[in-house]
Amino acid sequence: QVQLVESGGGLVQAGGSLRLSCAASGRTFSISTMGWFRQAPGKEREFVAGISRSGGRTAYADSVKGRFTISRVRVNAENTVFLQMNSLKPEDTAVYYCAADRSGSYPPSSSRDLYNYWGQGTQVTVSS
Repeated sequence: QVQLVESGGGLVQAGGSLRLSCAASGRTFSISTMGWFRQAPGKEREFVAGISRSGGRTAYADSVKGRFTISRVRVNAENTVFLQMNSLKPEDTAVYYCAADRSGSYPPSSSRDLYNYWGQGTQVTVSS
């Protein structure tokens, strides 16, 4: 099994920045593509960004392109993915979830059905 633990959420003013982290543990060798999703109150969970196993390919939702950057560190058993969020807007307020898949979608898939493992989520609140 794989466990994903997110951190770095919080309250920030519009225009500010936050950096989310997601640390994977367990059978991390089985992890391929990783991604971030978010879910606002009353809305469905939506894709934010994804990154391939090597880190060489990324994908972003149109709503975050140019503002968010996903990156990844894989060293031995360590497998951590980051989401740098700049120029935050109130509409970015949501619970952010880290996800990982085994199949290695390339480019990274935006479909949550393809992701096998999920974290518990971290709250991001952007005030106006």
